[in-house]
Order: sequence, then structure tokens, then C-alpha cells
Amino acid sequence: MIKYIIRRFVEMVLTLFIIATATFFLLEAVPGDPLTQRADHLPEQSREALYARYGLDKPVMERYLTQMGNMLQGDFGESFVYAGQTVSGLIHDRLPVSARLGIQQMLVGVIVGLLLGILAAVKRGTIADYLVVGLSVLLISIPHLVLGLLLQKVFAGELHWFPTIGWPSGNELWFGGWEYTVLPTLTGCFSYVATYARLLKSSMLDVVNQDYVLTAESKGLSRGRVIRKHILRNSFIPVMTQLPMSVAMCITGSFFIESIFSIPGIGQYYVTAVNNQDLSIVLGETVLLALLYIVVLFITDILYVVVDPRIALPGSSSR
Repeated sequence: MIKYIIRRFVEMVLTLFIIATATFFLLEAVPGDPLTQRADHLPEQSREALYARYGLDKPVMERYLTQMGNMLQGDFGESFVYAGQTVSGLIHDRLPVSARLGIQQMLVGVIVGLLLGILAAVKRGTIADYLVVGLSVLLISIPHLVLGLLLQKVFAGELHWFPTIGWPSGNELWFGGWEYTVLPTLTGCFSYVATYARLLKSSMLDVVNQDYVLTAESKGLSRGRVIRKHILRNSFIPVMTQLPMSVAMCITGSFFIESIFSIPGIGQYYVTAVNNQDLSIVLGETVLLALLYIVVLFITDILYVVVDPRIALPGSSSR
């Protein structure tokens, strides 16, 4: 177990290094630089001082080594576009906003999706099954942008049930201002509903005809107990494979949803930084997303053993 954890940790560090390196050089390969617009109308001396301040007057490899060294100390640098804005400050201010939105979307979407998936599998071939499948196809086909504008128009514009834009802040950042979060949460949760409903239904139908399920039924176990103890547990393996990406992506923000509802999260800022070639911001957020995804994958590997006793970690003894 210890050897496995150490090996995975080394792999995580190596993966993050490769991602950071690839991101740096890909951004460097894009024509132009983030200071072009600011420096165009400056005198030559001021222009040189501006480039020297951000280190853009140095060769690419020297800047790469400097950036990697700063990253090891947790310093991703200052924004090239917004003076004084650092990656640490950006994450501190904007990540909690995107995290609350994403977590709410995922919790609502995954729970509802799993319940609908169970319903469709148990009621296979009935009207309930067809309704769940049809709803899943419809929800997965509607883009977030269209769905968000539609919900905003109906429930905020016409019915006036919820605010049109905004997001809780201050003491209400995590557990207040619920009226502002309803429409953005619904906008993002429907894709989770569609994905997990179809995924769990397919997985349960694959498990239903397995030998151990037929054996359990032949022993006289009730249908409900067979579903809980045998079908559901083994059906959750594909679900847990999908969850890491969902967890990592939900925390890092959604550009369209945050734009529609004017939510000051990290997703919209990330896309803006890419367009502006804001190297420090893009690199910092990319590494953050990669770190989240890799850590969740590692946790998922451990959880596999809990969900399915047939799976064992490398190096562990089986009896």
C-alpha cells in the first residue's frame, strides 16, 4: 500500500510538470505577447521597462526556468494584463464562488440522475423507462448557454421568482443568498442528470444477468435486497470512473453559466486570460485543474477497493 501511494505521488508530480511545461511552451508559440496593447503607445524607454518588469525581455528558456522555480515555491507570478492581480489572489477570491456553484450543480445533478437511472433500470420497458431516456437525451442536447438564457427569461424575467443576475458574497458566500443560486444551479445540473441517469441504467442492465445476481435470486432473496446488495454495488464502478472528471471540472467554473448570470467565478476569468495570453493566470489555473483531477483520480483508485472487493491495489495480498 505504501509503495503504491509513493509511486502514484511521483507520477502525479511528473504529470503536473509535463502539463505545466506543455502549457508554457504552447502559450509561447502563440504570435504576439500579453503586453503588446499596453506597450504600443509607450515611449521606447517605458516600453523596455515594462517588458523588463515582467521578464519578457529575457530568452524563452530563461523565463521557463524562472517560472518553474517560482512554481515550486507556490508563486505563479502576477497577471500581465491586470496589474497587481496574482494567481494566488485570483484563486482566493474567485475559486470559492465557482466551487459553490459547481458543487451545488453536481450534487443535485448526480443525485437526481442516479435516482432516475435506478428507476429506468428497475422499470425497464415501461413508460417510466422511456420518459427517463427521452429526458436524458433532451437535457444532454441543450447547450448551457441556451438553457441558462431560457430559465433566466422565464423564471427571472417573466415570473420574477428569482434574481436575474448576481451571486452571494461576504458571510453568505457559502450558505446564504440561495435565491441567486437556483437558476445557475439548474442550468448546470441537467447535464449531470442526463449523464448519470444513462450511465447507471446501462451499468445496472449489464449486471442484472450476471451469474451472482441469478444465484442470489435463486436463493430466495427479495428483489429489493438483490438490487441493493448485488446489482447497485457492482453497477457503481462505471459511475465512480466518471466522478473524478465531474468533481474536478465542477470546482473550476463554467464560462457560459458565469457569464450569463454575472457570477464572479474563476471560469470566465480563465477564458479571458487565454484570449489575452495572460501566461501566469493561464498556467496557474491549468495546473490547478490538473492537480484537482489527478488527486481525485488517486482517491477514486482507493475507493474502487471499497466498492468492488474483487479489485485490489498493486502489491496487496489477496486471500
